[in-house]
Amino acid sequence: MRLLVVSNRLPVTLTEREGQIKFQKSAGGLVSGLSVYLDSLKSSSLVDKKYLWLGWPGVAVPEKKKETVKKKLLTEVDAYPVFISDKEMDNFYHGFCNKTIWPLFHYFPSYTVYEEKYWTTYKKINETFRDAVLEVVRPTDIIWIHDYHLMLLPRMLRQKLRNPIGFFLHIPFPGYEIFRMLPGKWRTQILQGILGAHLIGFHTHDYTQYFLRCVHRILGYEHNMGKIIVDDHVIKANTYPMGIDFNKYNNAACANEVQKHKKELRKTFADYKVILSIDRLDYTKGILHRLQAYESFLEKNPRWRGKVIMVMIVVPSRIGVEHYQEMKKQIDALSGRISGKFGTLSWTPILYQYKSLPFHQLVALYSVSDVALITPLRDGMNLIAKEYVAAKKDKTGVLILSEMTGAAREMAEAIIMNPHNVEEIVEALEKAVDMPKDEQISRNEALQKRLASYDVSKWADSFINDLIALRQEQKRFHEKILGPAARKALVKDFAGASRRLIFLDYDGTLIPFSENPQAARPGKKILKILQKLASDKKTQIVLTSGRNKNILQDWFGGLDIGLIAEHGIWLKEKNSDWQMIKPLNNEWKAQILPILETYAGRLPGSFVEEKEYSVVWHYRRADAETGAHIAKELLDYLISFTANIDVQVMPGHKVIEITDVDVNKSSAGLRWLNENSFDFIMAVGDDWTDEYLFKVLPEAAYSLRVGITQSYARFHLRNTREVLDLLTRLTRAEKNG
Repeated sequence: MRLLVVSNRLPVTLTEREGQIKFQKSAGGLVSGLSVYLDSLKSSSLVDKKYLWLGWPGVAVPEKKKETVKKKLLTEVDAYPVFISDKEMDNFYHGFCNKTIWPLFHYFPSYTVYEEKYWTTYKKINETFRDAVLEVVRPTDIIWIHDYHLMLLPRMLRQKLRNPIGFFLHIPFPGYEIFRMLPGKWRTQILQGILGAHLIGFHTHDYTQYFLRCVHRILGYEHNMGKIIVDDHVIKANTYPMGIDFNKYNNAACANEVQKHKKELRKTFADYKVILSIDRLDYTKGILHRLQAYESFLEKNPRWRGKVIMVMIVVPSRIGVEHYQEMKKQIDALSGRISGKFGTLSWTPILYQYKSLPFHQLVALYSVSDVALITPLRDGMNLIAKEYVAAKKDKTGVLILSEMTGAAREMAEAIIMNPHNVEEIVEALEKAVDMPKDEQISRNEALQKRLASYDVSKWADSFINDLIALRQEQKRFHEKILGPAARKALVKDFAGASRRLIFLDYDGTLIPFSENPQAARPGKKILKILQKLASDKKTQIVLTSGRNKNILQDWFGGLDIGLIAEHGIWLKEKNSDWQMIKPLNNEWKAQILPILETYAGRLPGSFVEEKEYSVVWHYRRADAETGAHIAKELLDYLISFTANIDVQVMPGHKVIEITDVDVNKSSAGLRWLNENSFDFIMAVGDDWTDEYLFKVLPEAAYSLRVGITQSYARFHLRNTREVLDLLTRLTRAEKNG
């Protein structure tokens, strides 16, 4: 197996000097982290040591140079370029990615721009990435797609390929109330796009749950322990907190070049406690909040004036975005104000630099800093916090960390605070600068042990392992799908049989579920298929349903078929009248109906359907999340309430039905099975109520469950279209026979 990594940027950026194409390493945690993992594949048994990284090379490439760039990347970097023009990049990256998704997913809705041209370009670029993948993909490749730039890509690839696909989001996934601010078609297509993957990864449990909640409320798909089944597609959303290359940072602290920089820094900061602030220029990082807190700290703690210094490194980022430039002005002004307010001729409270640092200088700065102040207002993970702790070879130093970062879930030994509250940051600073060394060492020992045991390679390995395992589970489900060979055998057995019995469920089997049950009347196509099958005297059709007998009589009474109503309470054989399967009473309804009506009143969109010997509470038209919550509450209550009543409570697809305890589709089906000897038996259904019937069928019978789920059925069909297609084939086989 080869690993295809797909991300917005390649691990290298293309440059041209004196007509020569050169590559320099791209910046960023994703590039550095994945590069370490890809290097580790050489000794891995999971995938082939070969890999291919697809992404944008960092600049627009003229048409005449594209082939040259492509060949050079393939041979030198194991990379494949996705070419994007400057105009497209402006609308895609600077537009939809950084003016729409980035602010909204980081809880800055007031910064969010909703521009249709940005969305149109976003879709187009995802299609461009799809086409690039299709140019190089092999049948055995594993595809791992990264981040918010490519949220539509998994589905686009799923429609073309059968390869295992993973998707990882490296920024926060927002709560439902924030996510729903996207226009309806955008949010729907983004969720559908992500659900094209087999495995979907997030940094924290919260982000995973927010995603699952949005899927439920917007698309209506429920999950079981993070697993979602859409048609024949098994999907899992899970949590994988990204690690760092711990040994790289820990060992680098002893490197000669780092020691040289440390020596120089210690001379400069010999008389001061060093508070380190380092971040990209970004409004999500809380840089202004930490400056305000530092100002307040100096105001409240005059004893630390002249004894502490904040080293503030702001790394340039997204220079063309207006919010960033405005924030840069505010940072410059506030840092200047603090230095002017508290500084003296011999002491400047802030050492502020607007630049990025080379690796060895960065590790040296981590090593000599007494406190790392990390205050993002919202952050997917924050690898700087982990790098700071890893670089502390002597295990001294204090990490102050925002509770709004993904890293805070793993780094409880840090001083965790709310970055929106200046007072909490001040209290954290006061605690940090006075923390005894033995406490610092104790905290950092625990942190380093955790970071070393779950580094970036373990993070990636666990994701790829789970993706492969999920793919195997998907394969097992697919093995039960009625494939061409089994379909051919079924049709052949049907054609050669002299006495046939076919049980067909209605809702969810012959016709998709409808929000309004009364609107699910069969169309001409279904009636025509049933009539054709029933017209052969060798074939007995029995329609099984939870609907009441009057509806079934109205819809299907003109056909020469058997009918089962209310899941087996009422039976109607061909050319016969309706009869009850056994004497029943419905006195219990008087106790149950008021309960159902109460819950229908509580949940807008839900309603009660009363049948002769059963009652149903429907909530298909209700809000998905609220409906599921209320339904669970009602189900628990009904099970307890009916413990001493001879009824059964049956949860179905967006319904809860209460009926007699001894009535089900198996007891009704046995009426036909016991009356005659059949040499071909088939049953098709989509609900757990159909499982009763599947269990009592002879071993040689063809039982088919619509949808992919655990079942007693021998085979699965994906949807109602496949059911009708199969029945149509049987009508042709019958005619040919």
